[in-house]
Amino acid sequence: MRDIQDTCKIAVVQSRPRPFDRDACLAGALDAIRRVAEERPSDLVVLPELLIPGYPHGLTFGFVVGAREPGSKELWKRYYDGSVVVGGPETEAIAAAARETGVWVSVGVSERDATSGTLYNTNLVFAPDGHLDAWHRKLKPTGAERLVWGDAQDHYFPVSQTPWGPMGTLICWENYMPLARAALYQKGVAIYLAPNTNGNPEWQATVEHIAIEGRCFVVNCAPYLVRDDYPADLLALPEVARLPEVVYRGGSSVVDPFGHPVPGAEPLWDTDGILYATLDMQQVPASKWEFDPVGHYARPDAVRLEVNDI
Repeated sequence: MRDIQDTCKIAVVQSRPRPFDRDACLAGALDAIRRVAEERPSDLVVLPELLIPGYPHGLTFGFVVGAREPGSKELWKRYYDGSVVVGGPETEAIAAAARETGVWVSVGVSERDATSGTLYNTNLVFAPDGHLDAWHRKLKPTGAERLVWGDAQDHYFPVSQTPWGPMGTLICWENYMPLARAALYQKGVAIYLAPNTNGNPEWQATVEHIAIEGRCFVVNCAPYLVRDDYPADLLALPEVARLPEVVYRGGSSVVDPFGHPVPGAEPLWDTDGILYATLDMQQVPASKWEFDPVGHYARPDAVRLEVNDI
């Protein structure tokens, strides 16, 4: 491995988004970035999946097999209007905050493709000088997510060359795709970003396994969401009314390359907040002494992965 900085100071933001409210979600993201700079200056700030304009948990947008319910396209268009265009004012504001505070910033957005109009579940990474360094679209939306977001046709598996080694992203249940994980391992990721909306204890086992398998730090960043955070006019919808009071419990955490929680970044439950931790980056090369999934513990003569990078 090339020379790397010994430590990375990380802030994992367990945000409380306001679904459908792009401006409020953006303001929350900007406030969090600046709060980190004031409270405990860090090198890397990580925000959850689909923070802008929030994850519309529970909604079907009127889809039933072979038909659409009345009013469904209007609700979808409302979410579409709240989604962001990369290079538009929302991403430019985040880029400016990264530049102002001098940090790397990872943030999840519902992206509206400026050409086709399709929505994508996207994670963006901004460098400290404000430029967009990595643009990853979710390969396969999960379950009924396919009614909202498209499959990535491009912009996948980008890796940022950071001072602490390569950094890449897979979003939520993409992390259950073994070959997608291997695609990041082949790029030597030292920091593996896993923004998600999995507020359940079982997800902790997933990120621990990925950390051990990939010999990397895994950053598990989730939102905290309650039903009353939905717009007032949507609370009366049966789909929203039957949601539990706490929709997402959070559970954000950071796991080291040996599968252990990083001190200061143990799972955070049932509140919004920020986890602060210092990553010992020398653990990454040290962990590969006995296991390296794409090095000495690989058998490319027997099995190998070919990736169509776009």
